[in-house]
Amino acid sequence: MEQGDRTEVTDVAACTIKAAHGRDHIHAFSVECCHPHSVDVVFLGRRALTVCHDCRADSGFLPGWQAERLARGHRDHTRGVSLAPPLATAS
Repeated sequence: MEQGDRTEVTDVAACTIKAAHGRDHIHAFSVECCHPHSVDVVFLGRRALTVCHDCRADSGFLPGWQAERLARGHRDHTRGVSLAPPLATAS
């Protein structure tokens, strides 16, 4: 597999994951959020996406440990907050 093909596969996987999560967990946006937010980490090899169903946002592909750390932080941040900032990449 060439590098260009790998990029296309990664893009298709990211879009598919985002669409499936949006289909499976619907909320009236910013009106009826879970507290803490419903956050999943979806792995594809050593990389992963952090997906927040309530913000309807994802982190893009990150190293797995970083995606897990981001999910924990986002859940903690939204534990009692009615509106949260968009999902941002952990440092």
